[in-house]
Amino acid sequence: MWSELTKIIASLNIPADWIGIRAVKENNYNCYVRDALPQTNGKSSTIGVMLEVLVNGCLGYAATNSLDFTSLQAAAEKAYKQALTASEWWIYPFSAKQRPKVVGEYISPFLKPLDGLSPREINDILIRICKTLKVDDKIVQTTATTTTTEKETWFVSSNGSEVYQKILSLGTHYGATAQDGAIVQQRSNNGWQAHCYQGGMELLREEELWQRVQQIGEQAIELLTADECPSIRTNLVLAPDQMMLQIHESVGHPLEIDRILGDERNYAGGSFVNKSDFGNLVYGSELMNITFDPTVPGEFASYNFDDTGAVATREYLIKEGVLQRGVGSLESQARAGVPGVACARACSWNRPAIDRMANLNLEPGNASFDEIIADIEHGVYMESNRSWSIDDQRYKFQFGCEYAKLIENGKLTKTLRNPNYRATTPEFWHSLIKVGNSSNWQMYGTAYCGKGEPNQAISVGHGSPICLFANVEVFGGGG
Repeated sequence: MWSELTKIIASLNIPADWIGIRAVKENNYNCYVRDALPQTNGKSSTIGVMLEVLVNGCLGYAATNSLDFTSLQAAAEKAYKQALTASEWWIYPFSAKQRPKVVGEYISPFLKPLDGLSPREINDILIRICKTLKVDDKIVQTTATTTTTEKETWFVSSNGSEVYQKILSLGTHYGATAQDGAIVQQRSNNGWQAHCYQGGMELLREEELWQRVQQIGEQAIELLTADECPSIRTNLVLAPDQMMLQIHESVGHPLEIDRILGDERNYAGGSFVNKSDFGNLVYGSELMNITFDPTVPGEFASYNFDDTGAVATREYLIKEGVLQRGVGSLESQARAGVPGVACARACSWNRPAIDRMANLNLEPGNASFDEIIADIEHGVYMESNRSWSIDDQRYKFQFGCEYAKLIENGKLTKTLRNPNYRATTPEFWHSLIKVGNSSNWQMYGTAYCGKGEPNQAISVGHGSPICLFANVEVFGGGG
């Protein structure tokens, strides 16, 4: 691929100030089993090229799934005309500074290749998961899925960039629905599609898999007779799988610089954060330390370079509660005049790269799980997201979880069903009073973060320890 792309970029006949070519090849395999019966075994492959050109301070884009020179020349001309026409009305003049020369590669760490198990072996595992989940006749539905992805990206530019990245990932999900009369409860492994990582087939045969599957089935039955979550202001302890959603919605999206600039308001909304807040806004308590870190091995959105070639580095977005930088690409940083990160990402070859969060992690503190619980006279512990709602400024939110425990006098006591909580983003993060340590820090991911017009669903990763928030409004109900 390298020799073809370098020849093409040298031969393209357009008078652009800069040209970039991003070629993407992606293979996906999805397997879905319901009630121990296979439903889907599907494979898909796609390959194509995005051309990006800089003309008179404006960027233009065009894509093609044909790799012959004639098609690529036509796409380059289309992108050039687009940029030239738009340059009469640009709102900020870009330069090659936003596309520096980079050379390097990234390959996901793995122990066993994605084709290390046959489709039959994968189906057998998922069927066994469904059968193990059905611990009682009141389990009325069981599901289990796997999705594997192998994605290769080649990026070259007219100023000498050469980047190759190969990402291997596996997402798994399983859960059970229990019913007793009018009462219906769902329990899944860490919430909907949260068990996503970079790596190979070793991720499917993780340690203690069957013990966890059994536990999920038992907890679904347990929820049928559990008390409703009380409506009260109290201490709230969130497990890492719920912190994933909390970080994503109330930190990741409001810090996207293109939203702050207004680019996303038509579709995904804006943000309560302003440009002047960077370096000044006290976003949360001093225990709040959020990093943008695509360098974590195995986390779902790890890489060495974003899709425009910017070098990925670990950076604090929020340090000791104070907002430091935004989730913004090199061009968004230039427009806004605020520091950002290497986050220009595209979901496929036929989409331009836009500002997207990658791995956003809450750094661990120094408290063990037992230490956090032991100091609570009254509170609620919640796991696994079930529902979410947040306004288009990412300010007011209401989230629901699958499973909860009442905390009384320093101990987890009875199980609670239909737990929910609500707050505003600043109020909530200022109420953070304890952060778990590295022993309870866990990372999760999802492939379905949506944004942009046309829409782009992209992978993100979030890691967090267990966290304690004081005086939070919790309540019961369907959520």
